[in-house]
This record gives sequence, structure tokens and C-alpha cells, in this order.
Amino acid sequence: MSMPLAAIVGGAAGAVALVGIVILVIWFCLFRNRSVSRTSETGSSDPSVQVGRNTGVELTLREARRFDIEELYLATKSFSDKNLIGEGKFGPVYKGWLNDGMLVAIKKRAGAPSQEFIEEVMITFVSYVVRYLSAIRHRNLVTLLGYCQQNDQQILVYEYIPNGSVSVHLYGAGQVSKEKLEFKHRLSIGLGAAKGLTHIHSLSPRLVHKDFKTANVLVDENFIAKVADAGLRNFLGRVDIAGPSSLVAADVIFLAPEVREFRRFSEKSDVYSFGIFLLELVSGREAVDLLSSDLDQNLVEWVQNYQDSGKIHTIIDQRLGNSFTTEGMEEFMQLIVHCVAPSSERRPAMSYVVMELDRILEKEMSLTTIMGEGTPVVTLGSQLFRASK
Repeated sequence: MSMPLAAIVGGAAGAVALVGIVILVIWFCLFRNRSVSRTSETGSSDPSVQVGRNTGVELTLREARRFDIEELYLATKSFSDKNLIGEGKFGPVYKGWLNDGMLVAIKKRAGAPSQEFIEEVMITFVSYVVRYLSAIRHRNLVTLLGYCQQNDQQILVYEYIPNGSVSVHLYGAGQVSKEKLEFKHRLSIGLGAAKGLTHIHSLSPRLVHKDFKTANVLVDENFIAKVADAGLRNFLGRVDIAGPSSLVAADVIFLAPEVREFRRFSEKSDVYSFGIFLLELVSGREAVDLLSSDLDQNLVEWVQNYQDSGKIHTIIDQRLGNSFTTEGMEEFMQLIVHCVAPSSERRPAMSYVVMELDRILEKEMSLTTIMGEGTPVVTLGSQLFRASK
């Protein structure tokens, strides 16, 4: 390469980097000056409570804590394998005890080496973003407590959720007892997760999860669902750069058609992902195992074909037994169909999904509870398992 050409290429690359930094700083400054309402801890199913934009609490950026690297090494026993509890897109996840005795989940990844100026800008940016995300408080969201960015390490500290991911309880090694697998329990978990997504969609500026899946729905000691990693991919994840092609099939199945084809994320692409979550919730299996190898198939037609052929019972987790009504299950399956519509415009908002799940759960709670004389006859789910043999 000739010297003039090399100089031109080098100058262009430097200009691009500078423009990127300037855009980053402008974005940071704009967000710094915006006050938003980001707190809800009610857990109420009332849409006016869950999805309202003004809860009367302004975002304050003093809630996130900047942890010292030595404290986190001490909390995890130098990130010992014995404290390793999982692996996510951000990196390995460790359980740790802070100095005050608080149990936390710590996500760690190596930061890319950078020049001193760019590193200083990124530290400021990441510091603000983490404080922005940690100010989001809701009973159905895993709380981000703080961060650490030292020694080329990027570390996020979250509240610890003791019962782990819903995926483990459905098809993992540590499945819960049968009573926790009843349809009512699964509806309750689905409702909690829907409330968490609804809340981040209601923020201003809105957040899109972009990585919603069964593995990112955790349950606490009372089996209250909490959505994990809300907003993480928006700011700190690497998946958006690599593109969906870098994901495994089990993750790709959660991506809406417009995301797989155009990488177009929106609240409605989260709704599609939620529909896949509901499918796993009712089947007790990974969606990728239920479907053929063609990930681009029309899921609405797929579900409806099972319904029309009378084979819908083959989709439903048989561990559910007869713990549900035929009407409730049919309404649940229709909600799945609605969520996974190929066109994003035909999918409902998450606030509607919350209302539907709340309605189905309330009906199931009343109809599947043993009642006294005079209770109307209810067709239980066992009717769906009259398989044609």
C-alpha cells in the first residue's frame, strides 16, 4: 500500500472512531438530562398501576453502587468455580456474599483493551447506563444493584434469585415437584413475567428487552417470576454486533421473523419472544425440540394445525394431568397464537397479554378449586388427553 493511500485509510479510520465517540458522548448527555418515571413495586394486575408512565418517582442516578474489584473477589472467593452458578451471554455468573452479608449474583466478562481516552469515555458511559438500568425497580424484574469496571473487567452485580430459571424447572436437571407444575402455577409465572416486560415497555424512553426467553425468567423462594437481563443487550451486550447468526438454535427460536431477517427489535418482537416462552411453559419442553428444523415456519399455522387435527394434547405437558380446564387451555393456546403472529402489527401489546393471563388465571383458580354442592360441571383438561390411539 502506498504511503498516501495508507494515510488516507488511517485518517478515515480515525475519523470514524472519533465520530463514534462523539455520538456516544452526545447520547450520554441527552439521557443525562431526561427525567423519567421508572419505579413500580406494586405487582398489581391492574393495568393502570402496571403500565402507567407516571408513578410520581423520578429517576435518580444515585441508586447504583460502584463496587471495588477487591470486594467482589472476596465475595466470590476469587471467582472460584465452586461459586459458579451459570453462564450467560455477558459471561459467567457467580454467587457471592458481600461484606454486609447480602447474597448476590455477579456477572463478569473481560473488557476489551482500549486507548486511555476512549477507556475514560466508556467508563463514564457504562457508569451512567448501569445507574440508568439499576434505577428500574419492579417486583417482576431482577434488580441490578451495581457494577465494577476495573483491571479490564466488566462486572455487574444483581440481586440473587434462589430458585433459578424457569427453564430448569420445566426441562432442566432440577425440576420442581408436581404441584409446582400445575397449570395455575405456570399461569402465575407467565403473568409475573408479562408484568415485568410490560413495565420496561412503559418506561420513557422505552426499553425493549431484545433477549427475552425462558432462561431469563427466574423465580424466587415464593415462585414469583422475575425477568432477568432487561436492557442488558441494549447497552452492554455483544450479540447485536455479532447478529442472530451467532446464536444457538434454542435462542434463535425466540427471535421474531423481523428480527431474524432485518434485526428490527421492538416491543412487538418482545411479544413474539413471550409467545415462545408461553409455548415452553405449557409444553414443558424447549420450543426448538417441539418444532422442526425450519425455524422460519409459521408458528400460528403450526399451532392451529395441531388444534384442527385434534392432536393438541401432544403439545401440552402431560405432567399437568387434569389440573386445568379445557376452556382455559384453549384460551391460553389462542393467546400464544396471538403473540406469535408473523406480522408484528397483529401482535398484542404486553399490557393486553397481562390482562388476558390475569383473566385466565382467575377463571382457572375458581373452576379448578373444589367447591360445594351446586357447582356447575366443568370439563377438566383430562378431556384433551383422550388421544386417538
